[in-house]
Amino acid sequence: MVEPHLVDKKATFSSFSHILDARILRALADAGFIRPTLVQAKAIPLALESRDILARARTGSGKTAAYCIPLVQKILSAKSTLSAEDESRQATRALILVPTRELSEQVTASLGILLKYCEKEIVVSNLGSGTTSHLQRTSLSENPDIVIATPSRALSLLQSKILFLSSLESLVIDEADLIFSYGHDEDVGQIFNGGYFPKVYQSFLMSATMTEDVELLKGLTLRNPAILKLEEGEDEAALLSQYAVRCSEVDKFLLIYVVLKLKLIRGKCIIFVNDVDRSYRVKLFLEQFSIKSCVLNSELPLNSRYHVVQEFNKGVYDYIIATDESGPNENDIEEKEKEEEEEEEGFMSTQRDSSTAAVTSESSSSKLGSQKRKREASPPPSRPRKRDRKDKGKDKEYGVTRGVDFVDVACVLNFDLPTSSRSYTHRVGRTARAGRTGMSLSFVVPKDLWGKNKVNGCLPSAEHDETVFSKIEKEQAARGSKIKEYNFDMKQVEAFRYRMEDALRSVTRSAIREARVKELKTEILNSDKLKAHFEDNPLDLEFLRHDKPLHPTRIQSHMKHVPKYLLPRIAPVPGAPVDDETEQQSKGFIPFRKDSTRGKARGRGRGGRGGGSGGRGGKKKSDPLKKFG
Repeated sequence: MVEPHLVDKKATFSSFSHILDARILRALADAGFIRPTLVQAKAIPLALESRDILARARTGSGKTAAYCIPLVQKILSAKSTLSAEDESRQATRALILVPTRELSEQVTASLGILLKYCEKEIVVSNLGSGTTSHLQRTSLSENPDIVIATPSRALSLLQSKILFLSSLESLVIDEADLIFSYGHDEDVGQIFNGGYFPKVYQSFLMSATMTEDVELLKGLTLRNPAILKLEEGEDEAALLSQYAVRCSEVDKFLLIYVVLKLKLIRGKCIIFVNDVDRSYRVKLFLEQFSIKSCVLNSELPLNSRYHVVQEFNKGVYDYIIATDESGPNENDIEEKEKEEEEEEEGFMSTQRDSSTAAVTSESSSSKLGSQKRKREASPPPSRPRKRDRKDKGKDKEYGVTRGVDFVDVACVLNFDLPTSSRSYTHRVGRTARAGRTGMSLSFVVPKDLWGKNKVNGCLPSAEHDETVFSKIEKEQAARGSKIKEYNFDMKQVEAFRYRMEDALRSVTRSAIREARVKELKTEILNSDKLKAHFEDNPLDLEFLRHDKPLHPTRIQSHMKHVPKYLLPRIAPVPGAPVDDETEQQSKGFIPFRKDSTRGKARGRGRGGRGGGSGGRGGKKKSDPLKKFG
């Protein structure tokens, strides 16, 4: 959804009727888009003049439509001048490069809205989706007009000569600041240096921030670009309230239980974790208290991830536990270590230079012997690291902090602090959008508390939480935002600890493994690709359905409710009406005997009328001894 203050109140899409096709304007009107955003109002006319565009604007400013509308218009104009028999009529004229598969789905959906009345004229092929390579080859054989792909996928298809870009007119790089952080730097370099593009083409570079990576891409792709900058207003930073809590690994679970069960956060919430195992651990923990949530991680197939996001946006789930596996370059600690290593190497190299002359003669005489020894002492072939084996089944092109369209998010809860300040900015950018207020709450593990409880999953990245958090604070302060301490009344929170520990004991490693297996089994049963296999092998389907978890998670029904004695006591507001319960609490001592006024209003027994507390008919019996004599 586009933010109201980013809409150009002076212009309307109908004012572009002299440069835009009537079918595009009609599709925009049907979708409810009457006025363009500031970026769109500036970018569309410039793009249709064949100028290169560099647009810097925050998420939610309408950047996708700012390049999609000119692309569609240019293709329609090009095709209108060619006859139906002309071979050059059907050719790939636009390539859109995106960092993640989720974003490729979003761009495809945006194009679908624009092509409502000209879908037969323009063919779109999304290579970032989870379709098989055979289907992708079939779609590319028809020379689609617009191709959407991640850089790695586009490169592999260009190298295998399945994708041809000799007729390319427009190149778009969306979320340019994320392209390199997701490890696409080598792929992008090979695409530009491989001679796949024609000499003349138009380029669009869309980004939320201006980083060194964007400057590098600007030099590679743009020629005399029109630079559009949409700066953030001071009031936009005020819409987001940022809080942090310093706590141990175990206290994270205690605080998330208290926050969600007592509804301290109203509305939809994204809970970010740094590991797939952690996402299932948190999900199973919340299930102990009947708190419904869904999981989003790189192990799930693309279609399932897309479905989970849709369910969250529709309000089926209020809480989504997202695994944020940021790009390999997004790590402040690793960057700091590299800088320190470079400094040390520079220092060592100066020492080496001074002592080189003294050892030259010795090294030349013993050169042959040392080479022989080196050959003999060659190390055995190294085994793949445990982490590499662990990451084998993950989707490298998965991204959730940016590019995924989450709707009406009230809060972002950083259960695990991200590994970089940049990743933190992307996470909290999921809330406080479209002019609404939002909050973020981050759990920070102090170094002295790290590694104390390894049973509950001691996260390696949490060791450097304080270092990363200090960098986050500096960066946010530079933007005019302050991260406040969220002060819990720990005396009242401690009352919930025994319940939290009881629930956490149920979430064992085997239970997490079973949850992941269950997710995988559901994917297999719902897979369209395996339908034919199950039809030929019905026994396989029966075995899968019959198979039950070996270690099912123990869910205790009483944990669903919070007893009244655990609820926090809130001081009454002076002058406000006091209820009976509060009045009873204010009394020092409550006797065991029942209140004499209780039960007088309603009758007992079958009749129920008459208001007495007597026998069956509800009528009070008279005492016969009193009437005697």
